[in-house]
Amino acid sequence: MNILALKHFDFDDTMALEDWASRGGHRLQIADPSKGLAETWLEAADLLVILGGPMSAYDDAKLDWLAEEKRFIARAIEQDMRILGICLGAQLLAELLGGSVRRHEVKEIGWHRIKRTAERHPWFDVLPEEFHSFQWHGDTYVLPEGARRLAESEACGQQAFAWGDRILALQFHLETTPACIDQMLTRWANELVSALYVQDSTHIRSEIGRSTESFRMLHAILDRIAAS
Repeated sequence: MNILALKHFDFDDTMALEDWASRGGHRLQIADPSKGLAETWLEAADLLVILGGPMSAYDDAKLDWLAEEKRFIARAIEQDMRILGICLGAQLLAELLGGSVRRHEVKEIGWHRIKRTAERHPWFDVLPEEFHSFQWHGDTYVLPEGARRLAESEACGQQAFAWGDRILALQFHLETTPACIDQMLTRWANELVSALYVQDSTHIRSEIGRSTESFRMLHAILDRIAAS
């Protein structure tokens, strides 16, 4: 399987994706949308993965490349590609499928518990009914009409959705590595304010071992996608 991953910031660590692709004999291409996207990449790809980033899905006026990325993702949707969106990626999918993205009432940062809803999707059904995952977001999305809401947390009711059989969107980060988390805690330390759903750096680092289980869950999802 040929995988195209869109990476939105320089220290995002794609190790979890790379390990899965290498183990399964898949080809992984990583592209930076701010440097341009070639339409021919979609023709060669079997799966599009849209990763997270510190920007917002509604930052079109600030980022001259964001509109192009949205058009690129829209073409992937029109071509009925398999798509996995994570955090910013999930929000971009929500907007392009007819929902919207807005600033959430609270930020959610750290290792938070996620609960599945009664809705089911074959790619998502490999996950437990409850689990912890890393979070770092201040935005949320309005669910597109016709989408299935798959998960929620105490802080945010929109944690995952599916659109049809070939699109899965995750607000949370199963892919984030300890090295990336360490960089986030350093570079974005100003966001670690005292708030109900914002854990401090000591707390976050104390639960860094959860990454191993997060990778296992991500790889299980990717195995389902590859088999579909």
